[in-house]
Order: sequence, then structure tokens, then C-alpha cells
Amino acid sequence: MRKTLALAVTALFAAGHAFAADTIDIPYEKFQLSNGLTVIVHEDRKAPVVALSIWYHVGSKDEKPGKTGFAHLFEHLMFQGSENNKEEFIKEMELVGATDVNGTTASDRTNYFETVPTTALDMALWLESDRMGHLLGAIDQARLDEQRGVVQNEKRQGDNEPYGLVYERILRASYPEGHPYRWETIGSMEDLNAASLDDVKQWFRDYYGAANTTVVLAGDIDAATAREKMQKYFGAIESGPPVARLESWIAPRSESTRDVMQDRVAQVRIYRSWNVPPRNTADLTHLQLAAAVLGGGKTSRLYERLVYREPLADSVDVSVDVQELSSQFGLEVDVKQGVDPARVEQIIAEEWQRFLDKGPTEEELKRVKTLALAGMVRSLEKVGGRGKARVLAEGQVYNNDPASYKKGLQRMDAATVADVQNAAKTWIARGDYTLVVEPFPGYSAAKQDADRSKGAPKVDSFPALSFPALERGKLRNGIEVVLARRSSLPVVQLSLQFEGGYASDQGRKLGTSSFSMAMLDEGTRTLDALQIAKRQEELGVGISAGAGLDSAAVSMDALKAQLKPSLALFADIVRNPAFADKDMQRLRGQWLATIAQERTQPTAIALRLLPPLVYGQGHPYAIPLTGTGTIESIQSLTTQDLADYHRDFIRPDNARIMVAGDTTLEEITRELDAVLGDWKAPSTPLRKPVVEAVAAQAKPRVFLMDRPGSPQSLILAGATAPSSRVPNYLEIRTMNAVMGGNFSSRLNMNLREDKHWSYGVQSVLPAAEGPRMFLMFAPVQTDKTAESIGEMLKETRDVNGARPLTALEIEQIRAGDVRELPGRFETTAAVLGAVVDIVRNGRPDDYVQTLKARIEGQKDEAVRAAAKEVIRPDALTWIVVGDLSKIEAPVRALNIGEVKVVDGEGKVLR
Repeated sequence: MRKTLALAVTALFAAGHAFAADTIDIPYEKFQLSNGLTVIVHEDRKAPVVALSIWYHVGSKDEKPGKTGFAHLFEHLMFQGSENNKEEFIKEMELVGATDVNGTTASDRTNYFETVPTTALDMALWLESDRMGHLLGAIDQARLDEQRGVVQNEKRQGDNEPYGLVYERILRASYPEGHPYRWETIGSMEDLNAASLDDVKQWFRDYYGAANTTVVLAGDIDAATAREKMQKYFGAIESGPPVARLESWIAPRSESTRDVMQDRVAQVRIYRSWNVPPRNTADLTHLQLAAAVLGGGKTSRLYERLVYREPLADSVDVSVDVQELSSQFGLEVDVKQGVDPARVEQIIAEEWQRFLDKGPTEEELKRVKTLALAGMVRSLEKVGGRGKARVLAEGQVYNNDPASYKKGLQRMDAATVADVQNAAKTWIARGDYTLVVEPFPGYSAAKQDADRSKGAPKVDSFPALSFPALERGKLRNGIEVVLARRSSLPVVQLSLQFEGGYASDQGRKLGTSSFSMAMLDEGTRTLDALQIAKRQEELGVGISAGAGLDSAAVSMDALKAQLKPSLALFADIVRNPAFADKDMQRLRGQWLATIAQERTQPTAIALRLLPPLVYGQGHPYAIPLTGTGTIESIQSLTTQDLADYHRDFIRPDNARIMVAGDTTLEEITRELDAVLGDWKAPSTPLRKPVVEAVAAQAKPRVFLMDRPGSPQSLILAGATAPSSRVPNYLEIRTMNAVMGGNFSSRLNMNLREDKHWSYGVQSVLPAAEGPRMFLMFAPVQTDKTAESIGEMLKETRDVNGARPLTALEIEQIRAGDVRELPGRFETTAAVLGAVVDIVRNGRPDDYVQTLKARIEGQKDEAVRAAAKEVIRPDALTWIVVGDLSKIEAPVRALNIGEVKVVDGEGKVLR
């Protein structure tokens, strides 16, 4: 029953209830195959992806008493492979970079969905059609038993949660015997145990035919292409038998009933529910508005009174569970500990009656309508997931009209105060079922021994930091080995580090370093990608490769008992990559989809645009900060480009090995020597990127990128800052924590806590061996874009002017940093990370052991000096991604610097 307001709004719109229909439009074409399969196509070319949403009009309401849980169990079975595809469905999807891959079962429908790169559409359609038309031969007793066990564990997990048995009890009390909503979708343990192979197969025959199915394709596709592909893959599937359907069974209640149950919970929770009309009815629309006014958010009547005005509850929620035969109007209240639940119920009754007597106000009705529209607008940015494909599918399945959301919008728009009040009087004035869940009794507190009169005890001392001393050695080919021995767990982790990450793309195609490193575990000369993955599973080892701005690395996390064979696999991946064309083409498709997605995400857009502006063309750091390169560069990459990168950078004379874990220097050196000691450098000279200093900008600049209709603007400001290797590294870190690095920082407190214009604002200094960047991120509401920039600029000026960092601010950061030290290096991975930081940045070997003294030894004046060194308002380059029609004029009016409009690639438009 519990929903946040946002979820309630999403459900409201998914059900087809909103307003201002002329402002929301999802163009589509609809056709039907000769077997009865309904297909809906929505063309959206903003990204090279296609969302598939397959809806079978069958859910738990189509089950019979004694055979519950079949719909959900069958959803699980559909992911286990089909007659012509023995692999699990999700595994196949992962290989092509699919997103939003899942399936869900509800009382009225079962759906499956995924968003795939356009190039993978045929594969996805083949897989979906194969499990739709060719499944029965793949289901055997072993597979049924396996998924039956998975589902039963899912039920146990849910039942074991606090309040986990509530929903089952509410359904049984709300609906009469024989009603198809009387049981939970997951079913009962007894019915799941009784499900036979024949039962399950008959379920498929009865409900998974083409004529009972709707398929939506949304995204980078047109109707003609979709028709051809759908006919090819789905046209031969049998239509299936006719499906009988109940039209409506509200089962309204005229009497109020009440139960009390005890559970292992921390506080009393009050549930109350009413049976109300099904989806696509005017009364339900009006009841959804009533729910929003009564308990849909912080400004709702019950929340405002019970949580804010008279703080008797911790949370209040009123929402509607929308369904095909009958919906449920529900109230849920968490009563504060020590508060009499009877008093809470009294207030609920008072507010309920006041609403029934007078209805909502015009202002309340307008507010919840606006909030509902905003929720739908935001949901429609995506083609898949809970986006446009879902809305079209839902309309077709329940109304035979993909555009039925428009009727819901019109109903919402037309709803009056009287409409909402009358619906409330009709449906929620009587007939409620109340369930009060109380904490399970039987526990008693001991006698108070702690003295609380003087507050919490002062913390005067902290545990000594435990960190192993570094040990250093070399392989016979000269590769340095640095070990931090930690024997608390029988694992060995290591990182083989190479100079030259994204910066080494200078003179190469952008993205070469990242792509090359990602290809290492896609195949060696003797093992393909799946064989590598299987071997890792057999050994219990994790091996990964990647690149950062200045370095590339191959890492390993191995069990001590499997160290020798794990290192053999590790060395094979490092030394002998196949760079096979077929593997490259597969990864290229995934990579291009990632770049396409980056170009639709405000933060990623800004991170792609800013570095070339800050560092200047030709600088090794003047590249997209994501490291993914460009569509053009990745499309032009060849296997020879990867081999050249490997030859030039993945070589022993450019390598260092950092190790942490349960091993000795003698042992790890010996084992590494066995697999890497004979590795020889190529004859070509070793080249390292030349990262030069960058002059600061003389005056601020502003670059705007249009993202029409965006409800938020993403503000990113940056300027060059000192390297991660500078002596005052800690002072810079402390300064930044006060400025924007911590939740309680100046920037966040200003724009989030004081102004409420943003969910969160921060400043960061990404690590770099050359000049790094000082960055400020602020996603803000569109109408406060210019004001937010003004406040951020004010903060950067004040920190070195009217409001320098205070001693208290600095001390709070120092104290927090010291106090977290004992827990910071708890894991082997954290120890290894510290070793990498020490070695790469040239810090002393005892750096961690002396870190407490170093932190405490920071002088306030040195921290303030760091602020002057790093935060230079006049050197900032600003990038703002948002709705240009709403933000351009106010931003220009700030007069903080030259303003230019650019496209997604940084090209100046005006």
C-alpha cells in the first residue's frame, strides 16, 4: 500500500489519468499481424536505441483458487531460455549493452521490456519471439523446480520483512471468497509446491498467444521497418485461444471492519483501505486527486497536521492502487513511538470528515494537478523503462487505445472541487477496513546506568590507525613491486599500473586508451571472452581492466589458495590480447550506445564539453572527461589501433605492480616473476604524454547548450587547479570539503537547504598528475538557473573576501577526517587503493601511518591560502545545459562574462 507522492503520481499517469492533453503527445502507428498480435510503433530518433515492451494481458487475477502464483512463476520461467536459445535471456541482453531489462507481474498483466542499441534490435526481436512462440520444449521439471525455489525464497524474503504479511491480510479482508484480487500476485507456498509441469505448460498455452499480446517498439525505428521485422519474427506464432475476461468487480463494502496484528516492528502502523472503481473511470480520477490532497505529500492535509503541526506521526501516505476490476484507496500512517494511536486515528477521522464535508480547495486541486502533469512530463523523457513505451502499451492493453492517456488527462483537467468531493462521499465515507500493526511485545529495558544529564560522553582519543608497512621489490625484468601485507583475509589483490590513460589519446583517436583496456578481457590468443569469464568463475578471481586520466590498470582480486592459476590467467589477459574483430564490433556497438546516452544526459554532456574549453585544444586533458571518446573516433577505431596502443603503453618498462593482501614479498615476487618476469619491452621507444601547465582564464566565460523542455538546468563551472601531487594536497582537500565537498558545505547549504533550488550541489577536484580541475556541479530548477549561478559566484568570491573560511569550519573537517581514519582502511581494496595513491603521487611510504598527524597539523592560514590558490571566480568557465528559451536571457543579464551558445560537440552556434 505504501507509495511516495512521486510513485503515486507515476501510477496515476500510467493508468491514464492526467490533464492538459494538448500538451502531451506520443505519436504512434498501430497495426495488427494476421495472428492477432498488436504492434505499436513510436519513432524517437534522439538516441540510437529501441525500447521493446511486450505486454501479455494476463496476471494473477486470471488464476484460480488453489493455483495461485502461476503468472509470476511463469514470468521467471520466461527468462531461462527457449527452445532455440539455451542461454538465459538477461545474459544475452547484457552482451549487447541492453538497458532497463526486466519483467514484472501484476494482478492484470505480465510485461517484459528492454532497451537495446538499434543494431541489436533483430537479436532482441528474435529472442522475444523465440520465448513467445518456442518455449514449451525448453521447460522441464528441473527448470520448474529451480524457479519454484527462487520464487519461494522471494516470498520468504518479503514475508520476513517488517509489515511483510500485511498486504496478504488486507486483500483477504477486502475481497469476498472467489474474487480474483483476494490473493497476492506471488501466490501461496502451498500452491507453488503443488504446481505441476502440465499446469505450467497449460498456463502458457492459455494466455501467451499472439492475440493476447501487445508489443511496443519505441525509439530509433519507423513503422515500415517495424512491420517488416515483426512479421519476420512474430508472424508465424499461433494466436492462442480466446481469453474470457471479467469486466468489473468492485466488491464495494458498506460496513467498517477492523483488525489488530502484532509483528516484529519498531512502531505502530495504521492501515485503512476502501474498494473503489477500476481504472479508466471518472470516479477513480477524482479519487486519485482526493488521495493527493489528503495524504499525497508534505503539503497534504494529513501529512501537514500529523507530521508537522502536531508531530504525532513519522510518515503519512494516501494513495490509490489502480487495477482493472477494482482499485483500492489506501491510507498508511507510521505512529511516532510513545504516541497513543487512538489520538492519531481521531485526527484522521477529523480531517477525513472535513474533506467529505467541504471537499478540496481550488488551490489544493490546482496544485496536485500541476504536480501530476510534471510527473508525467518527466517520465516521458525515456522511450523504455517507465517511459513512453509503457504508456502506449498500457493504453492498448486496457483500453484498446494507445492514446487513452489523453482521455485521462482530459478527465483530470475537467475535475472540479464538487467532482472530487462527490466521489469521496460515494466511495470513502464508509466501508473501510482498518488494520493496526503493533510491535511484538515481550521485551523490557534494563535499569538506566548511563548518565545522560551531561550529554553524550566526549571523545578525547581515537584508535591508532593500523596500516602495514610498505615492502618493495622488483621482477627480473625490472618491474617494481610494492606490497602492503594484510593477512586478515585469505585474498590477494593487485593492480598492474601503466602510465598513460586518457591523456595518451593525444595524437590518437579519442577513446583509444579506454577502449583498448576494455578489450583486454574480451579474448586472448587462446581464450575467448566467455572462456575467460568461465575460468574466472572457476578460480573465484575477479580481473578487470580500465583507464583513467593519467593511467591504465589491470586489477586482480584472487583467493590465496588460487593465486598461482589466477596470476597465469591475469598475465595472459595482460600480455596476449586477441583484439579480435568480432569482439571489437560487439564492444563498439555497446560503446557507441554509451556515448549516445552521454549526449542525452546533462551531466555527461557538460563533462564532455568542459575540458577542451578549460585546457585548450591540443592539451592531453582537453578531451571528454568520461574517457569514452567521440562517435566518430570510436567508429573509426581499428584492431591495429588497439594493438598499437597495447604495444606503446602496456609494456613492462611502463609498469608498476601494487599488491595488498595475504602474501609475502618473496612469494608474490616469485609468482609474478613466473608469469611476467620474461616479458620484454618492445623495441619502440616509450612515449609518455607531456602534460603542460595551463594558464588561467583571464575572465569568466559562459557556454549554454539547449535541452528543450528540460525541467532542470545542469550548471558546471570549472577552472584549472594544482596537481594531486602538490605538497599542500591535504589543505586543498580540506578547503574543498568546506566549499562544496561535504553535505554541510557552503554551496550545498545555500542552494539545497536554504534556497531549495537543487537536490544537491557539490565541488570536486578529480585526481590528475598534471593540472587538475576545480569543478562545481549544480542541477537546479529551470526558473532559478541564473539566480543559482549568481549564488555560486557569490560563494566563490566570498570565500576569499567577505567570508573567509572560519576556524570552526576548518576544524570540523579536520576532526571528521581524523575520526574516520580507523575505518577508512578496513578492506584489502582500501589498502591497495592507498598503496596506489602513495606510489603514483610520490608520497612517502609511511604516508598513511603519519596521516593523522598530517591532518591535525594543517594550519588554518594554509587552508585559507589553498582557497586563494584554487578558487578563482574570474577564471571560471561555466557550462549550462537547459531549456534555452527559459534560461538564456536571465543568464546573459548576469553579465558575468561572454556568453555563447554551443551544440553537443562544443561547436559555437552563436
